[in-house]
Amino acid sequence: MLVWKKLFFTIVSIMLLVSAVLVPTTASSSVEAATSYASLTNKLNTIMADTRMKNATTSITIRKASTGEVIYERNGDKGITPASSLKLLTGAAALDTLGENFQFSTAVLMDGKINKGTLQGNLYLKGQGDPTLLKSHFDNFAAGLSKKGIKHISGNLVGDDTWYESVRLSAGILAEDVPYYYAAPISALTLSPNGDFDAGSVIVEAKPTSNGKATRVTLTPNTGVLQVVNRSKTVPKGNKNTLKITREVGTNKVIVTGSSPIGTSGSKEWIAVKDPTMYALDIFKRSLAEKGISLSKSTKLVKGKAPASAKTLLSKKSQPLKDLIVPFMKLSNNVHAEILAKEMGRKVYGEGSWDAGLQVMRDYAFSVGIDVSKWKFEDASGLSYSNKITSSELSHLLYVIRKEPWYNTYYKSLPIAGSKDRYVGGTLRYRLNTAPAAGNIMAKTGSLKNIKALAGYAKTKDGELLIFTVLTENNKTSTIPSIDQIATAIANHK
Repeated sequence: MLVWKKLFFTIVSIMLLVSAVLVPTTASSSVEAATSYASLTNKLNTIMADTRMKNATTSITIRKASTGEVIYERNGDKGITPASSLKLLTGAAALDTLGENFQFSTAVLMDGKINKGTLQGNLYLKGQGDPTLLKSHFDNFAAGLSKKGIKHISGNLVGDDTWYESVRLSAGILAEDVPYYYAAPISALTLSPNGDFDAGSVIVEAKPTSNGKATRVTLTPNTGVLQVVNRSKTVPKGNKNTLKITREVGTNKVIVTGSSPIGTSGSKEWIAVKDPTMYALDIFKRSLAEKGISLSKSTKLVKGKAPASAKTLLSKKSQPLKDLIVPFMKLSNNVHAEILAKEMGRKVYGEGSWDAGLQVMRDYAFSVGIDVSKWKFEDASGLSYSNKITSSELSHLLYVIRKEPWYNTYYKSLPIAGSKDRYVGGTLRYRLNTAPAAGNIMAKTGSLKNIKALAGYAKTKDGELLIFTVLTENNKTSTIPSIDQIATAIANHK
């Protein structure tokens, strides 16, 4: 079914592309004709004449949120790498496909019997994509098993991650990004180290000890899936902190190098694990031990599928999507995006894969009138440099979703400029923090090397809501100052 769906959308995309060629494009100057926005147009043209913007490749579209009318446009149909602004489509498709009340599930099962405190058989930890699992949840599972009278497990501890495909990394991820949390491998069974839900990563911290000695390295949560190779040392106060924490690609070795001066806080890095499933199993094993549940000497930690006959002992639901979308969008969580894509694929096509999930995103875009021929993406997070979208189509998305029943949830998930609360300001908490922009810009950021984007909604001085999309790439210098000037100019308009 997925193959035929792809063929259908390929044909539609070709037809749309042909029609686009046959229909003359409207020059940006014609858009600027609206006299009520003449002053704003002049300000934007001045900003666009700045060297930072002139030397970059840009695509900009501004619309009235009430009607969708374009009031300003520059290269609106130019394909630009969107970075994390692609999450605007991912979030919309997820809310529409899965629903605001969707919850991920995790379960503990057994395939044997409990006899005098011993589980005679295997214990399964079955994941269905929940990126919000914490060590405390595994502690609760272990406590629940103890209450059921389980004190010993004779079989294996099995991680069932078969809800999604076994492909761990999306297309386009650079080798230099693989060691870090924002490019963590995707698994249906994974674990987060903190309340930001950076699934599939461990917080690695190195702190100074005494002069000439190695730094002290700690892992949160403490896990055996990473092997720390500590080549760093503590140096006298006043020296430069040169600590670097990374993971050797293709291995579980965390390499710590450099110097850490006495009196400093050292360094901290969120390191992606190589195998999230085994990471979750390792932490679960530790939780079991802490609750007094022992394993046989022959017990192994392995991956496998729980048999249909396995009995569910415990289960839990994640927070609903209407709550999860807040850390996802506010903090621009890449792993959440890719998990949501696979979950959408699983629901619609019965296949928890990137192919299926990205197709669902295209399906949704097409269903609301988006020209899918102008969207090219090979992931759901925006991490790939090969992704291309246009500001015109992205701003059109932001217009049409205002009619969706879940729009308010979506709108509230966007970072709010200048708000210092991480779960309000998100990636905009240190930007646009003065009037008139502060509190009046609600937008998704996007950032890769030489690529910057900002897209969302802006309230003007007279209370009008405008939709703006600014995409830039091939930046010789950072375009963020100019992008923020554009957002400020919109907020200042009356």
